[in-house]
Amino acid sequence: MAKKRTYSLYEAKSQLSAIVRRVREGDSVVVTVHGHPVAEIRPVAPAATGLEARYHDLVARGVITPAKKGLPFDFKPIARRAGALKRFLSSRD
Repeated sequence: MAKKRTYSLYEAKSQLSAIVRRVREGDSVVVTVHGHPVAEIRPVAPAATGLEARYHDLVARGVITPAKKGLPFDFKPIARRAGALKRFLSSRD
């Protein structure tokens, strides 16, 4: 027997744990109100890992605009020794 893919809002509220379990397994579920689809519950895409992957993800989604010259993640650390921030903050007192 095929798994149910569409639930009324009433059914979805009463069976939320089972629906979330299905979504974690990769299924998508549609929730209806008065027979009309209003929401889709689906798995979340895995997040990008690493600075470069996250940068490219944000550019692809249009959240940020790429730099005109080169990539912005070629930064070099400016602190020469560990604890530089702590020493800086203590010197401000």
